[in-house]
Amino acid sequence: MKKTAEFVSPKHPDKICDFIADSILDAYLEGDRESRVAIEIMGGHNLITINGEVTSKSSPNIEKLVKEIVGESYKVVTNIVLQSTEIAEGVNTGGAGDQGIMKGYATNETAEYLPLEYVLARDLCQKIFNVYPYDGKTQVTIEGDKVLTVVASFQNTKNDELLKLTKEIIKSNEYLINPAGEWTYGGFDADTGLSGRKLIIDNYGPQIAIGGGSFSGKDATKVDRSGAYMARYVAKNLVASGYGKEVLVSVAYAIGMAEPLMIEAVNEKGEDLADIVKKNFDFKPLAIITRLGLRDPIFRQTATYGHFGKPNLPWEKVEKIKVKK
Repeated sequence: MKKTAEFVSPKHPDKICDFIADSILDAYLEGDRESRVAIEIMGGHNLITINGEVTSKSSPNIEKLVKEIVGESYKVVTNIVLQSTEIAEGVNTGGAGDQGIMKGYATNETAEYLPLEYVLARDLCQKIFNVYPYDGKTQVTIEGDKVLTVVASFQNTKNDELLKLTKEIIKSNEYLINPAGEWTYGGFDADTGLSGRKLIIDNYGPQIAIGGGSFSGKDATKVDRSGAYMARYVAKNLVASGYGKEVLVSVAYAIGMAEPLMIEAVNEKGEDLADIVKKNFDFKPLAIITRLGLRDPIFRQTATYGHFGKPNLPWEKVEKIKVKK
């Protein structure tokens, strides 16, 4: 079976918007760890618009923060209001900040417990970006552990130089380098970006189902983020503990309710691991926040190169868990 995954550089317009959103979130959390934040960003062509809902004792200088990221030439339009008091009533008692289905996945086919095609596309993108820090994309197609096709398209590169670098990073049957031609016009100069638009890249690549909404710009009372992080944490630790070569965890919430409506977990053999999960892991929002330290301002780093597979993040820790059966 052939599998393909893509990745984008930190200078891709959508990823710049994600970085702005999570930088704003961190700024609020630095001043008030109880901050509730839901921020959406649209940017491009010398304009950044920030819209959302916040309840916080903190008041960061958002325009200054944004211009430190994108430059002084940008106009920054901010429209932030208080979070709905009706929504807050449910969250105040420990309930979920939204409804939805969140999924977490892990596989033992890479050291990062992530799909091979995803890791290859991500690592290629990161290594090219280290040399050419511009807007760009990579894509890798594999069959088994064999790389069939590699695509690399990066701003401000010469085809022969990019081809040489790409061949040094990854061995493949076929290379497609700047397939639409060399280009110098990219990033916010060429395109408009939106936060939360690179969901597959933020998760596990296109082979693995995802359920919830975007992560960036949301504090951990939003189970889109915390539920997905906990599901990943559980899936990874189940694989590490030998409960499967790959595990998919699914959890469903209703807004304002603390207890999940559904918890499912299954391995590659179709074995049901849900009872093990329920006996050993607490998926209530406040329990997740406490266990994973999600009131800390740690989210800026998740906006580039995916939310999973980085060993310093709390939901990526592999712990010796005495699993109760």
